[in-house]
Amino acid sequence: MKKLFKFLLFSIFALSICAAALGYQYYNFLRTPLTPHPPSGHLLPEGEGNTGTVFVIPMGTPVYKIANNLVEAGILKSSNLFLLAVYANGSWNTLKAGEYLIKPGSMPLDLINQVRDGKVIQYALTIVPGWTFERLMLEISGSSKIQHALTGLSPAEIMAKLGHATEHPEGRFFPETYYYPAGTTDIAILQRSYRDLQAKLSLLWNTKKTDSILKSAYDALILASIIEKESSVVDEYRDIAGVYTRRLAKNMPLQADPTVIYGAGKTYEGTKYNSNITKEMLNDQNPYNTYLKTGLPPTPIALPSAKALAAALDPKAGATLYFVAKPDGKGHVFTENLTDHNFAVAEYRKTLVNTTLNSTNNANTQTKSTP
Repeated sequence: MKKLFKFLLFSIFALSICAAALGYQYYNFLRTPLTPHPPSGHLLPEGEGNTGTVFVIPMGTPVYKIANNLVEAGILKSSNLFLLAVYANGSWNTLKAGEYLIKPGSMPLDLINQVRDGKVIQYALTIVPGWTFERLMLEISGSSKIQHALTGLSPAEIMAKLGHATEHPEGRFFPETYYYPAGTTDIAILQRSYRDLQAKLSLLWNTKKTDSILKSAYDALILASIIEKESSVVDEYRDIAGVYTRRLAKNMPLQADPTVIYGAGKTYEGTKYNSNITKEMLNDQNPYNTYLKTGLPPTPIALPSAKALAAALDPKAGATLYFVAKPDGKGHVFTENLTDHNFAVAEYRKTLVNTTLNSTNNANTQTKSTP
C-alpha cells in the first residue's frame, strides 16, 4: 500500500513537473515573435510595410497540416504548441484559406487571429479615367493574381457573362482602385466596377437640372466620356459640358475630336487629340464622327470619372460654343463665335509651328556640335 502511495505521489509530482515545463514552453511560445523570411517568388501589393513571408493556406487544409506547413516554412518551431494555441483560442474550426502576409514581429496569436479573421493579402487594380474597355481588359488580363474566366471572349460575350447581354461595354465601369484577394475572378471585379458606375450615375441623374438637354442617364454617360477625353484640366469640365449641351440644343455637330479618334480605332496613330487627325478621318462616315453627324455618338468612348459625370449633368451656363487648346497646352480657350474661335485656332497653330521650328533648330545645333 505504501509503495502504491509512493508511486502515485511520484506520478503526480512528475506530471506536475511536465505540466509546468509544458506551461513554461507554451508561455514562451506565445511571447516569442515568429520568424518570417522575406518572400520568394511572390508579388506583393504596393505600399509601405509589405515585408515578411507570404504563406498560402489552400482550401480544405486541416489545422494540423497548417501547423506542419508553418514549421516547414521556418515560421514556427513547434507545430504542437501552435495547435494548442489554436485550440485555446477557440479557433480550431474557423481558420480560413487564403494568401497571408506574415510580417516581422508577429506573435503566434497575431497569426492565429489573422487567419481566423481571413485577413488575406489585398492586391490593387487601378482603373484609370479615360481608359477604353479594351484597355481595361488588357490591364485585368495582365494580373497573375486574378482568376481569368473571360479570356478570349468578345466584348458582347463578356457583358453576357456579367449579366448585361444587351449593353455595350464602353464606359460602363467606374474608374477606381479596387482591392481584391488572390484568386478573385475578373467577373467579380468587373461586376463591382459596373455596380459602382450605375450607383454613381443614378445618383447624379436624380439630381440633374430640370432643363437638361440630356434625355437619359445613358446620354449623360456618353457626354461625360467625351468630356473626360477632351481635357485633363478638371476645373474646365463644366465649361466643356456647357459648350456641348448648347451645341446639342442648337442641333449643331459636336465636332469632338475624341469621338473621331475613337471611331477611327487603330488607324489613329497620333499622341494628341488636336494633331494627326487626317481629312480621311474627318470624312469617314462612321457613327462616332461628330463632325458629320449631329447629336451624341451611339455609345460612350471611354470610362468617365465621377467629376466628368457631374459636369455632364451640371454644365456651366453661358454662350460659348467653341473651344481650342491654349498655346501653352494648359487647358482650352472658350469662345462664343466662329471669328474668335478661328483666331484662337490660328494662335494655337502658330505656337505649334514655332515650337516645331525651335525643336528642329535645337536638334540641328546639337548635331553640328557633336564631334
